[in-house]
Amino acid sequence: MRGKTLDYYNSNAAAFAAGTVSVDFRQTQDKFLSRFETGSHILDFGCGSGRDTKYFLESGLRVDAIDGSEEMCRLASKYAGTEVKRMLFQELDSRDKYDGIWACSSILHLAKDELKTIFVKMTAALRKSGTIYASFKYGEFEGERNGRYFTDFTIESFTNFIRDVECLRLEEYWLTGDVRPGRGEEKWLNVILRKN
Repeated sequence: MRGKTLDYYNSNAAAFAAGTVSVDFRQTQDKFLSRFETGSHILDFGCGSGRDTKYFLESGLRVDAIDGSEEMCRLASKYAGTEVKRMLFQELDSRDKYDGIWACSSILHLAKDELKTIFVKMTAALRKSGTIYASFKYGEFEGERNGRYFTDFTIESFTNFIRDVECLRLEEYWLTGDVRPGRGEEKWLNVILRKN
């Protein structure tokens, strides 16, 4: 399924970037930003169009940006004005490197069993008391939807899911509507997790 999702983004990169790059996401971005000092080092984990990478760079953070889609990396690098590295989530192997990890609408493309492994890798990549932001479509669905794989969560199912990941605790969650025009009915679960 991983290949199919990546194929989707490689084939639809320009349209996807055009639909996400200019939406106003500052409320959530600033909630994440408020946890860091200028110069803090974060990872944009599946950066898509590069919208958030650019915002965080302009806000004074040091940002490493990665994406699994070669075409998205090319577009994001150009938009954000920084090199975006092509890397799969599974290839993350950093230790105590980042103050924060931003996983906005990205790791939701992993199946639950794989997602748990990725959360362990993300936790290892964080410095002490580091922060993870992640977002998922709100619901109970898991499987293929519109050519991509999705794992959806409610707060109840996510709380149960994350309980098994050592050294990581759920600090805050909130629900939002989709910020893209005409999609406000779609609900999203936003979570902030802290490394113990």
